[in-house]
Amino acid sequence: MASSAETRVQAQGEVDIAAAAALMADPSRAAVLMELTDGRALPPSELAEVAGVSRSTMSEHLAKLQRAGFLAVETGGRNRYYRLAGPEVAAAVEALAALAPRSEVRSLRQANRAGALGAARTCYGHLAGALGVGITDAMVARGLVEREGEVFLLTEPGAAFLVDLGIEKPPRAGKSCNDWSERRPHLAGKLGVALTKRLFELDWIERTERRRAVRVTKVGRRELGRRLAI
Repeated sequence: MASSAETRVQAQGEVDIAAAAALMADPSRAAVLMELTDGRALPPSELAEVAGVSRSTMSEHLAKLQRAGFLAVETGGRNRYYRLAGPEVAAAVEALAALAPRSEVRSLRQANRAGALGAARTCYGHLAGALGVGITDAMVARGLVEREGEVFLLTEPGAAFLVDLGIEKPPRAGKSCNDWSERRPHLAGKLGVALTKRLFELDWIERTERRRAVRVTKVGRRELGRRLAI
């Protein structure tokens, strides 16, 4: 006789990938998920602007994504702010983005935004784009991290390098995340987040007027060039 736990597992059935994919297949909901991959929490009004739909339509999309476990909501006074439910959602969105075809650019604004995101952006707290991949490649080349499968391990020289940057207790490992714009891996996970946070604190990188995009500052270009030759 099957145990109650086995009965519950059998009653649940297999995972329904199609249902999750269908939620992400809608262009407006996909735009919301992509916009939130940098870990921020945004109000419905901003997300409606990003997706190009009305506030009421966006409310329906957000309710569906929240019920499915894709989004979490935060309250601040009378306002509600939506963010991704966790890093696993961001990883799923980035994984699909790496497989997806590139959309046709129809305006100069779209071209500028795509170029900025491709150059450097944040993805749930870590750096992505050409800058994220470039820093990762430089750290591997200098023996600061070693890749083992889907993990980047921090070496002793790497730990010393990060301590010198001001990260007192650097994480010992980070994840490998396939960059959708570069089609190559960049450093993610706790190690990638710690490094990115420190680069912001040092003012080597800064956010731009374009959502999610970041840029290297003048001092950042000098220091990254001196320390990592990028």
